Amino acid sequence: MKKGLVLEGGGLRALFSAGVTDVMMENQIKFDGLIGVSAGATFGCNYKSEQSGRALRYNIALKDDPRYMGWRSFLKTGDLVGADFSYHILPTQLDIFDNEAFCRNPMEFHVVCTDAETGEPVYKKLDTMDSEGLDWIRASASMPIVSRPVPLEGRKLLDGGIVNSIPLKHFQELGFERNIVVLTQPKGFFKKRTKLMPLFHLTMRKYPAIIKAMSRRHLMYNEQLRYLTEQESRGNVLLIYPENTLPIGRTEQNEEKMRFVYQMGRTCAEENLKNILNFLQVEN
Repeated sequence: MKKGLVLEGGGLRALFSAGVTDVMMENQIKFDGLIGVSAGATFGCNYKSEQSGRALRYNIALKDDPRYMGWRSFLKTGDLVGADFSYHILPTQLDIFDNEAFCRNPMEFHVVCTDAETGEPVYKKLDTMDSEGLDWIRASASMPIVSRPVPLEGRKLLDGGIVNSIPLKHFQELGFERNIVVLTQPKGFFKKRTKLMPLFHLTMRKYPAIIKAMSRRHLMYNEQLRYLTEQESRGNVLLIYPENTLPIGRTEQNEEKMRFVYQMGRTCAEENLKNILNFLQVEN
């Protein structure tokens, strides 16, 4: 029975997930595969490279660097999160990503993106985190309006969370029958239609499929929550989520909040460690 780990995105809310996964790494918990969306991919790749603490470390170290994240980067480059700095300079020069460990680890690593021209999900299995692999991570986390589409394999790609925020069903279709899903919203959360639709109509006119997808994103997300509940009741899924709404914005670079949200994830994982181990030990 293949065991998977599914990581939702949510920008800096995903530091909660990083806290969860760091505790699992430190307890030598192994999966056959991991699929991450947006920040779930950005931070989740550290599981395969076995670099506990890295996501929190570089976010704190670079929080005041205008090349990393912010409106200065957006005005200068068209990307709120600096594309070259964040996805190429950072992992190769500043807080080095261990690609050798990533390649050596047999766990599969998958990311989800959105085709900006068709509005369809695009899935990619990454075996190495070379320059192209890093661009797939960037594409998965490229939020519309504040990011340029990323050209890869003849497509223009944006944030995977636009069309598949919690890709459990896709992972099950790939044969991962028993999955732990880490969410960045509390139990009972219900997504409402975005209030930014006028801005999407204004800024995404070249990509009408994205406008349509964003207008329906709340419906997609809430249906995925319903499916999670169904799968949890059948014993196929273990859900890990924060007790309360996380006190941090998607792009907020406040060190105290980042540390607090990360620690919330660690505490949650520590409290659920026995449940996690028991869930993964079940065999056919």
